[in-house]
Amino acid sequence: MLALKKWLRAARLRTLPLSLSGIIVGSFLAASNGFFTIEILLLAMLTTVGFQVISNFANDYGDGVKGTDNENRVGPKRSLQSGEITPKQMLNAIKITGGITLIIALLLIYVSFGRENIFYSILFFLLGISSIGAAIKYTMGKRAYGYHGFGDVFVFAFFGILSVCGTYFLYTHTLSFAIFFPAISVGLLSVGVLNLNNMRDRDSDKESNKNTLVVKIGEEFAKYYHYYLLAAAFMFSFLYTMIHFKTVWQFLFILAFIPIFKHLVVVYKNKDAKKLDPELKKLALSTFLYAVLFGLGLIL
Repeated sequence: MLALKKWLRAARLRTLPLSLSGIIVGSFLAASNGFFTIEILLLAMLTTVGFQVISNFANDYGDGVKGTDNENRVGPKRSLQSGEITPKQMLNAIKITGGITLIIALLLIYVSFGRENIFYSILFFLLGISSIGAAIKYTMGKRAYGYHGFGDVFVFAFFGILSVCGTYFLYTHTLSFAIFFPAISVGLLSVGVLNLNNMRDRDSDKESNKNTLVVKIGEEFAKYYHYYLLAAAFMFSFLYTMIHFKTVWQFLFILAFIPIFKHLVVVYKNKDAKKLDPELKKLALSTFLYAVLFGLGLIL
């Protein structure tokens, strides 16, 4: 039981709702156009959870062996940092989780495309490999992109564009330009969570030579960047709704932005990075709420 608990802590279950937001939006978009199967939904969710857990394990390992997770870190202690899990055990966990996730992804590809669409199958297989690689390389290795300020770009691409548009394509085998608007919203909200995390860890990251975008641009500009991310997320969803307006229910997603804009006030007034930690959970859950409400608005 204790062993299970330490691995559940390492998996960081509180990050999973955020990772599922893109799958939810993409599935609702497909359903609103008459395309939906429960098998694709479940397999897509399991695949995404696998990618997220790999990312969390790799982040724990990368920051742990580099010494970034130390006594100066503001957030909760990580597994390598606390000594609960050894580097070798974490590497093995990454390999096992990666293998299981790849098998689930292959099953998802087969259920979606069958044997007829070999080109799409190969494309999504390569995207799956890329997703695993991106999850691992965020903090692991000498060229970890998270240490050079590129984490925001990858989070936007994988949590937003690929997650929403990729999920939609798995159902429909088509894409439309407008689908990218809600995908951008999910991506921007996800980057907002990362930016908030990096604002909280700015001082310890700087000392450890982890040059996140926040470290590069400084605290003040990081706050402005945060405002723009969340405001733009609202605008892209609003724009999509206006273009495809059918019923007032489509504006249901606005309710999710009430706690998001309250969160912005907290960030604006904040003078102590340590106090930003509770806001991470709030923003992540608000993003999940946005995904559900946006989706429900499409089908009500």
